[in-house]
Amino acid sequence: MTRIAIHLVVGDPDHAARWYAEALGAQETGRITLPDGRTLTVELLLGGTVLAVAGEMPALGMRSPASLGGTSAALHVPVPDVDAAWERAMRAGGTVFEPVHDAFWGDRTGQLLDPFGHRWALDEHVRDVPHDEIVSRAAELFSGSATA
Repeated sequence: MTRIAIHLVVGDPDHAARWYAEALGAQETGRITLPDGRTLTVELLLGGTVLAVAGEMPALGMRSPASLGGTSAALHVPVPDVDAAWERAMRAGGTVFEPVHDAFWGDRTGQLLDPFGHRWALDEHVRDVPHDEIVSRAAELFSGSATA
């Protein structure tokens, strides 16, 4: 996958920066504070990814998932031990979106919502699966013929 920088809009960038550090291990690398003391943006490093969190600015069209009623995207974070990473995120206040499970494509994965409405998938690669097997299993699962 190509590395990209991610800019997330949240209700409170200071709270979000602390949460991403505690729950996901992000490290703060910089911030922009406005003259009135409000934080405009906090830049974090999550693994090799730059993650910027900024406060809502509805007049400029910048709204958080909480304001919009949800998110359509999931941010995937590869981790060496998904169960440990999951517990850490849950202790920090994450909400289960999809419990940790062994997925048909070879990852042990689970999805959570952070306190700001963003969806995160924590992924640990556990086995290589041939592409044709992934396609076959996906067709089975999403055609309604699979059993859970």
